[in-house]
Amino acid sequence: MDLRELEIFLTLAELKHFGRASQACNLSPSALTRTIQRMEEKLEQPLFLRDNRTVTLSPAGERLKAYARLCLNEWQSLRSSIRNEQAVTGSLSIYASITAVYSLLPELLESFRERYPEVQLELRTGAAEQAVAQVQSGEIDLAVAAFPDGTRPNIEFLPIVTIPLIFIAPRVAGAAEVPVPGDRLDLSRAPLVLPQTGLSRRRLDQWLKEHRITPNITSEVSGNEAIIAMVRLGCGVGIVPQLVLERSPFRDEVVVLQDAPVLKPYQVGLCTSKRNLQRASVKAFWQLAEERSMSV
Repeated sequence: MDLRELEIFLTLAELKHFGRASQACNLSPSALTRTIQRMEEKLEQPLFLRDNRTVTLSPAGERLKAYARLCLNEWQSLRSSIRNEQAVTGSLSIYASITAVYSLLPELLESFRERYPEVQLELRTGAAEQAVAQVQSGEIDLAVAAFPDGTRPNIEFLPIVTIPLIFIAPRVAGAAEVPVPGDRLDLSRAPLVLPQTGLSRRRLDQWLKEHRITPNITSEVSGNEAIIAMVRLGCGVGIVPQLVLERSPFRDEVVVLQDAPVLKPYQVGLCTSKRNLQRASVKAFWQLAEERSMSV
């Protein structure tokens, strides 16, 4: 049965009068009758019970009525969805770290590009700790960011992945007190290479405060990639998100310290402003990310 037949059937099912239904469908009474007869032949069941004065639905007709309504509603929803997708145009700016560009965004960007080819994408890279600030300042539409511990007014977050924070050391220790694999990490003695700012720094500072430890900080750098590079050179022990290490070209030149403090992991995902979410391109990217996260 095609959609037109279902529409004709529903009209007759509602009006329960062949003459009025034929007028409503812009068909002759004979054409309407032939359409219903074809449907009854396909189902091998009568759809209407009729006499000289009344037309009522048969049990099979009642079931077909429910099916026809569902089918036509789904068709209308599909048409509306396609029209809305085709209407998404304009530009979309996205901020992410190099690691996020390589690991979290490729499939999402590819899917978005296929679905919304009219949207002009602009991808900017930079330090992960600047992601939320980029959105708050209005410089960027969307960002891949680690969720802050506190709430941010007018900022929406969509989680994508949970990433542990790990302590790393050079594969060959070059500085005193730098632990080797199997050693217990003593944060009161080991030289530390730490980020200047950001979530991992705040979480480590909180842990140190709770345990009343004064750390031996030998270097403060900007960016997780720089921490790995400094650790590789033997400058000390660093703390980085596990995903960053997995994507680093220096990953085989450092080691993960297993006997180390366990810090709260990162929640990483998309962030944008509530105002930006009203824009078609931002909303479309957000919804696509939601679909993909639900399917995982």
